[in-house]
Amino acid sequence: MMKNKTKPEISGLEGLVSALCGINEPSKMKKFLQEILTPAEYHDLSMRWALMERLLEGDTQRQIAADLRISLCKITRGAKILKKQEAVTKQFLEKRRQT
Repeated sequence: MMKNKTKPEISGLEGLVSALCGINEPSKMKKFLQEILTPAEYHDLSMRWALMERLLEGDTQRQIAADLRISLCKITRGAKILKKQEAVTKQFLEKRRQT
């Protein structure tokens, strides 16, 4: 019997990406995320998005850390992502700012 050589995390990620791409209503997306994430994961994801928005707005890393009560390491990671021109996160944030 041949074992499936696809790593579970890879096939699981593909399924998750497919599910996320299929959701086009904000209320359904919020409900979906609340269903699959723990409250702590949901909070962390929300906080990470907020810090990325604040970085793009030009807030200082120290101010964001103080306001959101998070480490500078998390903020530095976000800053590195936003420095990349091809970053998808940056594209989504900039598109959101325009609306």
